[in-house]
Amino acid sequence: MKTRLRYGTTAKLFHWVIVALLACQYAIGWFMPDIKSDMAPGIGMTCHISIGTTILALIVFRFAWRLTHPVAPESSLPAYQRVTSEAVHWLLYVVILATTLSGWLFASARGWKIAWFFMTPLPMLTTENPSLLHEIDGWHQAFEWTLLFLIGGHILAAVVHLLYYRDGVMRRML
Repeated sequence: MKTRLRYGTTAKLFHWVIVALLACQYAIGWFMPDIKSDMAPGIGMTCHISIGTTILALIVFRFAWRLTHPVAPESSLPAYQRVTSEAVHWLLYVVILATTLSGWLFASARGWKIAWFFMTPLPMLTTENPSLLHEIDGWHQAFEWTLLFLIGGHILAAVVHLLYYRDGVMRRML
């Protein structure tokens, strides 16, 4: 397996499609009304869950792609930046996976039968379970905020490399 110095087209496509879908997710989630106990999933929630399961599939494929098409850390970076960069990238994979799975699990524990973009029914990950629901909701929210924090740090580091260090690190993903 050859280690590359730059991300290929497929890796870049995974990255930017997931970025766009996450932006949609946060917008939908932010503007959705609070979920009440007897509430059925509406258009917003169905789209939110559909996009979330799409992100889940894409992050699994992206993870597999990354394992089979490794990219070497930028050699011009100091060791602490290479280690931090790798750690944040792997944390992003894990937290995106946890966030999307916990959201789907939340919908399943509510007993919601969701069809992916109103077309294909999604399998239930658990049976309706009110006692599990509150805990899953807490985990989902914690993952959402953790993911937002990681994304913010990732963007900040990219901007610092682009505007302050001017070291070309951004070209690897553009």
